[in-house]
Amino acid sequence: LMARRQAGEPVAYLTGTQGFWTLELEVSPATLIPRPETELLVELALARVPVDTGLRIADLGTGSGAIALALAKERPRAAVIATDASAAALDVARRNATRNRIATVEFREGDWLAPLAGETFDLIASNPPYIAEGDPHLGEGDLRFEPPTALSSGADGLDAIHNIVRDAPAHLATGGWWLLEHGWDQGEAVRALLEAAGFIDVETAQDLEGRDRVTLGRKGL
Repeated sequence: LMARRQAGEPVAYLTGTQGFWTLELEVSPATLIPRPETELLVELALARVPVDTGLRIADLGTGSGAIALALAKERPRAAVIATDASAAALDVARRNATRNRIATVEFREGDWLAPLAGETFDLIASNPPYIAEGDPHLGEGDLRFEPPTALSSGADGLDAIHNIVRDAPAHLATGGWWLLEHGWDQGEAVRALLEAAGFIDVETAQDLEGRDRVTLGRKGL
């Protein structure tokens, strides 16, 4: 363990666990390590999901299941579906559901919205890859050990976001919310994408360091 840590391997991969929200999650090299910044997305989503209503929620690219399980823990009457293209990541997410005694999340394998064909939701959330390919940070720190496909997406980091935003309106009920985590310098670009897709009430929330972190919008009539 000491040798692996000296080589820079993240502590979460050495211990096999990482805390997120009120949960203790299993993590592995098949999943990203959940970050505190992503809890902002959970907070914003919970503010838009009343406690006593059975709304439908989707989490795209769930990884370890962090977002989906946090939402399901706080809103037990909601129906939550979590998707991921990685079967290995979904195995981890399912174990995390069992570990945290959360039985209201359904996990589906597939790329982003593909497993949700023909379905609509009241809220869709996602923390997709958003680092630009070739960004020097990918060769530093914990990022060296995390799955590349969960970190970077295209020359400007926005490829996955483009694809998701393009398809999202068809899967949202009227008035439904779309929440998306992104890089600190991508708020303006992501707002433009949502507005071009017809979303209303588009805004960007900042994390505790005052950096753009989550952009959200609502499907209009």
